[in-house]
Amino acid sequence: MPATVPLTPLAHPAREEITVEAVLRALADPVRLAMVRQLAQAETEIACGGFEVPVTKSTLTHHLAILRQAGVIVGRQAGTTRYNTLRRTDLDALFPGLLDGVLAAPR
Repeated sequence: MPATVPLTPLAHPAREEITVEAVLRALADPVRLAMVRQLAQAETEIACGGFEVPVTKSTLTHHLAILRQAGVIVGRQAGTTRYNTLRRTDLDALFPGLLDGVLAAPR
């Protein structure tokens, strides 16, 4: 029987710790906004290497950390792969319409 790979959640703020200022600051960057748009359109989580953005791997990691620390995404580690999911439910509960408005804005 193959060994199971533990799924380790990455640090992110609890719902009640998310602030609108942090979310807006994180979404103000065009690369991060593109990543959030990709997550919003995805039917499942996206691995770190699965984002289509014109940045290096280290810069991508930096952008993911900012989004995670702001409470926009949640990440989990599975073996050597990190998976990311948009925290739509949390963001919609805290700031109704904000995410939809940002995602609907012209590029």
